[in-house]
Amino acid sequence: MRFAPAFLILLLFAALTATAQPAATRTILIVGDSLTAGYGLDDPATQAYPALLQQKLDALPAATPAPWRVINAGISGDTTSGGLRRIDWVLRQPVNVFVLALGANDGLRGLPLDLIRRNLLAIAAKVQARNPSVRVVLAGMRMPTSMGDYSAGFDRLFAELAAAQNWTLVPFLLEGVGGVAEFNQADAIHPNTEGHKMIAENIWRSLHPLL
Repeated sequence: MRFAPAFLILLLFAALTATAQPAATRTILIVGDSLTAGYGLDDPATQAYPALLQQKLDALPAATPAPWRVINAGISGDTTSGGLRRIDWVLRQPVNVFVLALGANDGLRGLPLDLIRRNLLAIAAKVQARNPSVRVVLAGMRMPTSMGDYSAGFDRLFAELAAAQNWTLVPFLLEGVGGVAEFNQADAIHPNTEGHKMIAENIWRSLHPLL
């Protein structure tokens, strides 16, 4: 079969264009509270743990199928109810990995565990409805042991929910940070820059295998 020169040129151009097209950027969306927003840091855009995760992703080998972009959707003071109210607005682009880091403020207020569980499920369901192949990562939190049975139930909630839904679990977002003065700001609640580095490592251990 013989082709006209012009047709051959078009075929060659199409092939070159196809090979030159960069792979579509994949998105990691992190919905959280002040711990995610980087409350109290001089420059949350570069010092909060979502930015540090972006640095780790940017350092992946060039052979990685496609680049990753981290979206920091953390709002100081947010609760699971607040996250549920705003999740539709946040979902303005396709999401490949969804990190759900809410619940700490609910726990500190002693809100019912069933409410927290329902809200977390509802938030993830909305994300999954828009992005059926999304991978969900749930960041576990803990409450002071002085809260008694509530603290124990709160701790179990995250592990049980992740297991039941087949989500990836970060056992404790503040592992190695919570209660350690050198990794927290003067309020003893919000991590400093070194604390955020440790949080990034805590999440990376669970996140990296998904990539």
